[in-house]
Amino acid sequence: MIDNTKNEEFETILDTIDLSKPAPVDEPKRQYYFIKKARGYVKQMSEKAGRPLFSHVTTFGCQMNARDSEKLTGILEQIGYREETEEEKADFVIYNTCTVRENANQRVYGRIGQLKKGKKDNPYMLIGLCGCMMQETEVVEKLKKSYRYIDLIFGTHNIYKFAELIVTRLESQGMVIDIWKDTDKIVEDLPSERKYFFKSGVNIMFGCNNFCSYCIVPYVRGRERSRNPQDIIREIEALVADGVVEIMLLGQNVNSYGKNLKTPMSFAELLQEIEKIEGLKRIRFMTSHPKDLSDELIEVMGKSQKICKHLHLPVQSGSSRILKSMNRGYTKEHYLELVDKIRTAVPDISLTTDIIVGFPTETEEDFQETLDVVRKVRYDSAFTFIYSKRTGTPAASMEKQVADAVVKDRFNRLLQEVQKISGEVCSVHTDTVQEILVEGVNDHDSLLMTGRMSNNQLVHFPGGESLIGKIIDVKLKECKGFYYIGELLKK
Repeated sequence: MIDNTKNEEFETILDTIDLSKPAPVDEPKRQYYFIKKARGYVKQMSEKAGRPLFSHVTTFGCQMNARDSEKLTGILEQIGYREETEEEKADFVIYNTCTVRENANQRVYGRIGQLKKGKKDNPYMLIGLCGCMMQETEVVEKLKKSYRYIDLIFGTHNIYKFAELIVTRLESQGMVIDIWKDTDKIVEDLPSERKYFFKSGVNIMFGCNNFCSYCIVPYVRGRERSRNPQDIIREIEALVADGVVEIMLLGQNVNSYGKNLKTPMSFAELLQEIEKIEGLKRIRFMTSHPKDLSDELIEVMGKSQKICKHLHLPVQSGSSRILKSMNRGYTKEHYLELVDKIRTAVPDISLTTDIIVGFPTETEEDFQETLDVVRKVRYDSAFTFIYSKRTGTPAASMEKQVADAVVKDRFNRLLQEVQKISGEVCSVHTDTVQEILVEGVNDHDSLLMTGRMSNNQLVHFPGGESLIGKIIDVKLKECKGFYYIGELLKK
């Protein structure tokens, strides 16, 4: 959803652009130039086809990717494509890829293969690939060799150049590849099409400096770079003016925000500034790295009236030995101390986490340490993963990889423990009245609406679509494990 006021301002800027002159050098004016130029090409193709042209964006992976896809969708809309829900019917298909796990790559290859026939049948069809997977040299080489019908390949650092790359492709009539190893550039004020009118993700930083030994992200997302706080505040103020009541601050490690700014600002200080924005009701953020979770941030969370009562704090393992091998930068003891501090400052906080089972050299004793953390912290929920080798990471070449049968047994035991505790922890709100942000019609029952509590738990209750985007009071009647059945309180 593009803010109509911002859209009018954008059109006014486009009216001043003279396509007979060379493209501007400065951003974002350079991209405005190419958006206007791409419009002309898309209009010509639409007239030849005798119909509107449609686009489809498929997102793989994290919320950072989801936010990037909103930008891709916004640019596609601005250059003249209408949004299409079915990729088989689209004239421009782009996959925003993830590469955290190698099987994610195989899924993408399979999807690309399915598009080959559509490309042959539709002379106006363009296929684009972008995102983390494209930052891997061997992936690009495979695409060049075996998928010659792809039109556009670019990575994570130059998504802002989408319109320029489209123009390059339309003018060259051949595959366009534009991959950057890294960048320090952040381009503001480009179009974006929001999925929800009442909530939005907001990037506060890009990249990662942590180099956990199992993780490919720093290699494909580049080094950390923070947005200027003034730009973040300006974006959120515009979102709130356009009806947004909840924002999710996004970064690979939001706790390290601001370290590379000319005038350093901590994440806690940024949160305090965001809290001042009138009309904003809820603030969420992810992901938080334990090694950078400061006392200052915990204090701000405890005093805040807008920060949601939920913290996703990935532990990955309960064994200090394994944590060191993972290059996580904290111990089991340090993590548990953080949890105590958080619960003291925010007694009703919901804690969730990520856990990897079967990391190289993990013993039964190490695994028992992980179970001990789960029992002591008592997470509301946990994302549990079986370790899988990720080519290009230090952990992939470590000796003493754990046998599959052992890993699966540990994973099942962990899952059983997590689910048992989660059922106990999540049920504590039964028969209480909670504020719910209504997000939409229930996926499985059209008579129910679905909303989210401050602590991130879902609530399903009878209601109408007019409630979407509103924060309302709901009485929680029955806990179903990871969600509640509730009833709307009559005013």
